[in-house]
Amino acid sequence: MTHVADPLLRFREEFPILSTSTYLVSNSLGAMPRTVATMLGQYAEEWQTRGVRAWAEGWWEMPLTLGNRIAPLIGAESGQVVMVPTVTQGMCTILSALDYPASRNEVVMTALDFPSVKYAYDALAPRLGARIVDVPSDDQLGIDIERLLNSITERTRLVAISHVLFRSAYIMDAARICAKAREVGALVALDAYHSVGVIPVDVQALGVDFLCGGVLKWLCGGPGGCFLYAAPAMSEQYAPALTGWQAHRTPFAFDTTMTPASGGWRWLGGTPVVPALYAGLEGPRIIGEAGLDAIRAKSVRQTSQLIAQADARGWTVHAPRDTERRGGTVAFSVPQAAEVARALLARDVVIDYRPGAGIRVAPHFYTTDAELDDVVAAMDDILATGAWRAFAGVTSTVT
Repeated sequence: MTHVADPLLRFREEFPILSTSTYLVSNSLGAMPRTVATMLGQYAEEWQTRGVRAWAEGWWEMPLTLGNRIAPLIGAESGQVVMVPTVTQGMCTILSALDYPASRNEVVMTALDFPSVKYAYDALAPRLGARIVDVPSDDQLGIDIERLLNSITERTRLVAISHVLFRSAYIMDAARICAKAREVGALVALDAYHSVGVIPVDVQALGVDFLCGGVLKWLCGGPGGCFLYAAPAMSEQYAPALTGWQAHRTPFAFDTTMTPASGGWRWLGGTPVVPALYAGLEGPRIIGEAGLDAIRAKSVRQTSQLIAQADARGWTVHAPRDTERRGGTVAFSVPQAAEVARALLARDVVIDYRPGAGIRVAPHFYTTDAELDDVVAAMDDILATGAWRAFAGVTSTVT
């Protein structure tokens, strides 16, 4: 395979795990920047030396400090993005902010949205008077856009869908979805966990009302740091029922009545998870320096390279062929996929496996072309030698 000059590889030294593993799982957990250890050390030093005073010296504002670092990566303004513990909680916070009259009580979702959000919406929506409209998939790869648009009607209160589908990396046409929602008076909340950091996202250009995502994956920020964007009009008009004291206008007055803060603050909850926010600062900074247009161009090239290699071997590919609709991950359905995935992990070739999709390979801006050759060659060897048999019947979870 011919490899090209790649200026983004200058960032490889920022990620120590790349020197010990072939790391191709940034769709699940991005590689840790080496400077995260320094940031966590700073947190520990502040706790050790400043104690409770650290809250007034920066900890309390951390949900907006990190939010403001993420905001330029999604086309948002300062103060419009805040950090929440999980995307599930963020999406439920949005759901809890709206009313659901009988004439407009439908929440449109799809059969391929991430299950965690689906679990919570299925349980919470009926208690709020909302009804879930679940748009099916014909091929388990994507959602027919016309069917989805036809499901958005004058009865729709909220469209709450994944921007990129987690199994297939199928990119939903968010611009058309937002346009249809505006036409009928509905709102849109995108779960952008699998898009932000690997494809350019512009909340203002899309006209999206809400967007949630996290730093865990493509933003290389580790677990516990998720973000919620609300358009200014949404923060003026709505306040969530799922709330907490950080969202109060005067939290340290300890008023027993909730008075929502303005702007992004009103979407917060209780006491923030400060160590996770310190850990999340460095990844978005590096992504911003690398540039999302350059990251996207490389992702398209490398995922195309992976698909070509799979086609040459006759493997089924569970990813869109159209680069406009394909995110950063390619899933292969190879023989004995679960066992092959475990064999790869044993060789420090770090991928993941999902039932119904197969082995998911996710190159990122720090991935070399040679590493893509290596993962495919390793799968060839595992299948040819029968090395997968050593992992038959193993019940441990493949990440």
